Amino acid sequence: MWTLDETSFDPSKQRHKETIFTIGNGYLSTRGAFEEGHSGESRATFVHGVFDAAPIVFTELANAPDWLSLQVVLDGEKFSLAQGEVLEYHRQLDLRTGVLTRRVRWKSPNGKIAELRFERFASLHDEHLLALRCQVTPEFEGEIEWRAALNAHVDNEGLRHWNVTRQGRKNGQTVWLETITRQSSITLALAMRLLSSHSAAFDYWDAEGQPTLCQRVPARPGQTITLTKFVGIATSRDSDHPLVLALESAARPQGWEAALQAQTQAWAREWEQCEVSIAGDEEAELAVRFSLFQLLIAAPRHDNRVNIGAKTLSGFGYRGHAFWDTEIFMLPVFTFTAPHIARNLLEYRHLTLPAAREKARQAGYEGAWFAWESADTGEEVTPTWVPDFHDKKKLARVWTGDLAIHISADVAYGAWQYWRITGQDDWYARYGAELVLDTAKFFASRAEWLEERGGYGYRDVIGPDEYHDHVDNNAYTNILARWNIETALETLTWLEHHHPQRAAELKETLNLTPERLAHWQDVAARMILNVRPDGLIEQFDGFFRLKDVNLADYEPRTKSMHEIFGIEAANHYQVLKQPDVLMALYLLPERFTPEQVRINYDYYTPRTDHTYGSSLGPSMQAIVACQMGDVDEAYEHFLHAARADLRDVRGNAGDGIHAASAGGIWQAVVFGFGGLRIHPDGSWETHPRLPSHWKNLAFRFTLRGQQHLVTVGEA
Repeated sequence: MWTLDETSFDPSKQRHKETIFTIGNGYLSTRGAFEEGHSGESRATFVHGVFDAAPIVFTELANAPDWLSLQVVLDGEKFSLAQGEVLEYHRQLDLRTGVLTRRVRWKSPNGKIAELRFERFASLHDEHLLALRCQVTPEFEGEIEWRAALNAHVDNEGLRHWNVTRQGRKNGQTVWLETITRQSSITLALAMRLLSSHSAAFDYWDAEGQPTLCQRVPARPGQTITLTKFVGIATSRDSDHPLVLALESAARPQGWEAALQAQTQAWAREWEQCEVSIAGDEEAELAVRFSLFQLLIAAPRHDNRVNIGAKTLSGFGYRGHAFWDTEIFMLPVFTFTAPHIARNLLEYRHLTLPAAREKARQAGYEGAWFAWESADTGEEVTPTWVPDFHDKKKLARVWTGDLAIHISADVAYGAWQYWRITGQDDWYARYGAELVLDTAKFFASRAEWLEERGGYGYRDVIGPDEYHDHVDNNAYTNILARWNIETALETLTWLEHHHPQRAAELKETLNLTPERLAHWQDVAARMILNVRPDGLIEQFDGFFRLKDVNLADYEPRTKSMHEIFGIEAANHYQVLKQPDVLMALYLLPERFTPEQVRINYDYYTPRTDHTYGSSLGPSMQAIVACQMGDVDEAYEHFLHAARADLRDVRGNAGDGIHAASAGGIWQAVVFGFGGLRIHPDGSWETHPRLPSHWKNLAFRFTLRGQQHLVTVGEA
């Protein structure tokens, strides 16, 4: 399946539908709000890198001036789904081409009937171009009026970020608007060019912050009238003269069909790299293609100064901030299908190394400690306090920015995996090696010698399972820290053999003395890991002594166990937001036996809050279950991930796409059901375990510059 369809409009589901009908092109994304507007909407366009100061969250992506605005007036009555009668309705997002279409047959309060067809896309061919077309076929005689505008009067759920600097009209069919963010002083320019199927002149309304072109044309029954709106958009991050770039972009298309053809061809090339097909399961096929689409429209192709936020560019959730979600969940998609995008995302981390080093320094450590929530500069932007679950008048302390140290190992893992899969030695020597070495320096510095345990560990941390804070020796953190240090030592040896000059530079820059490296070896060799004789790994010190919970006793429910117990009380129960230990087993499979995977899976799975905990967990559960041969159970976990956004099973998709879940869905299909395994020598094999109703699975991936097509099941 290639289309996402909606056959009736339900205002109560408006925010959810705005999220899943988001379009974009890797430079920006626009939520699926209606051109004409609707009460209760969450209308937004987010442009990569355009951050501005905000209370509590420090900084957020600024909702850009609205390019969609288009009023259609039918014989004096404004078209609106909030009035009149909707006789027919169909909205469709074509994932293959990135075009969003809406067809409405509408009867006005005064009885005038017309069919309206809206189409829009953000050009993948030209990232500074946006396109919108409206076709109206009246069933009455009278007049149709278009009112097309650029609108700077937008906000981020109440907080305004834009000041209008100037606006104007270039010619009869083109107007422009220039704005600037209030704190970060980023200029954003929009230019709108209209093409009409009727020759009537456009009137210009010079409304402050909302330059508008208006055209009135006669309406004849059955005669379709078309208005095309091309919008150019650019910021001072792109050019010293963003208005010039915006005007040039708006003027470039020869017409709708030419722009659409370029869009279709660009998307065809995109899908050639990553297409997945599943015969026998339309829901699964749509879910994985939808997930890929949402990641692709948020993926920066021409900018290494930005990352992908936890909600992509599709909503206000997490304010555009990037987490470990990128390296562990999203990055593999691009590493295996679009390495040029993966490279940009990793170079963002390299560019923000100064901020990571400063965070470590301020905490009294060496090396690079990456921000838990990162925005434009890489500085820590995790809120310190948020409203309490149970009493919104109270505040609850957020500790992840202070205690979640595993993020640095996650970044290192992403860089190392990219190198292993792409084989780009020069890139690794220039960028990746420094990421791996400087994060290892942090972990060696942060490690504490625990005399009573006879080893090194990390006290007072938070692992991926955020239901438990201020814990000691979180298994995921310790395992990944040890891996990080060992990989750094191997990297340095590799550099000395293959890039000796770069090795010398990094040894001097990072002060990698023989004594320091010897300490690294000691820390890695004596890292604490709590493992029972049967192979069961304790998630952190004392976890096995916490109160056990039978999650079935709390069903049915619509809240997470974190909300039910409360932030503080959840620390005392064996209930997980997501399974730390299983995540480590998945990332580093060569370090654990199948028997150890089994016993840990069986222990932690029933204690994990799969439905309302983290959206990151279900896809990883699915992969591990596949590896053990529990395909039915794997599919059940897969569906939890697949339905997170499309069916809004968590009730929060209105805040934006669950980006990590989207990446995890692809990983579950390729590495789980498809069973793809990559060996250190660059060879690969598959051990597929398909659900019984899947007739065929086909997917593409790129390994060291060579694209491969894998087909499993019936021919």
